[in-house]
Amino acid sequence: MIVHVSTHLAARPSEVWEHVQTPALLRHVAAPLVTFTSREPAGFPERWSAGPHRVWMFAFGFIPLGPQTVGIEIGPNENGAYRVRDDGSGLLVRVWDHLITLEPEEDGTRYTDRVRIEAGLTTPFVWAFAMMFYRWRQARWRSLVKRQFRY
Repeated sequence: MIVHVSTHLAARPSEVWEHVQTPALLRHVAAPLVTFTSREPAGFPERWSAGPHRVWMFAFGFIPLGPQTVGIEIGPNENGAYRVRDDGSGLLVRVWDHLITLEPEEDGTRYTDRVRIEAGLTTPFVWAFAMMFYRWRQARWRSLVKRQFRY
C-alpha cells in the first residue's frame, strides 16, 4: 500500500534539505508518536550517510516496535529538487520504502512523503497508522519552520 502526503513549507528547498539530512530532524518530527534509538555503538551520526543505519523504534516512547533498518539513499538532486530515500525494513514491516522529495514552490518548498508499505496481513493497519504519522510529521515540520528551525 502507498502513503502519499504533501505540504508547503515556508522555507527554501536548500534550507529544508540541510535539516532533512540529520537524524536530529527525524527524531524531532516523529516524536512523540515514534521515537528512535540508534543500535550503532557510536550512536546517530550528525548527518545521514548513504547506507544502512540500525535503530530501535518505539511507539509513544515506550512501546517497542522492534529493530528497524533505515536504508539511506541520497539524490539525485535535479532542477532545484532534492530527494532522499529510506529503503527501510524491520521486524514488523518487511518494506518501508520512503521517498522524501523537496521541490521549489512559490516562496518555499513542496515537501512530499511517499511510502510503500508491505507488512503482510497487518498492512492495512500499518498503512492507516502511517497516514496519521506522516500528517503528524508534516505538521511538526511546519511548526519547526515557523520557529526558524529551533528544535
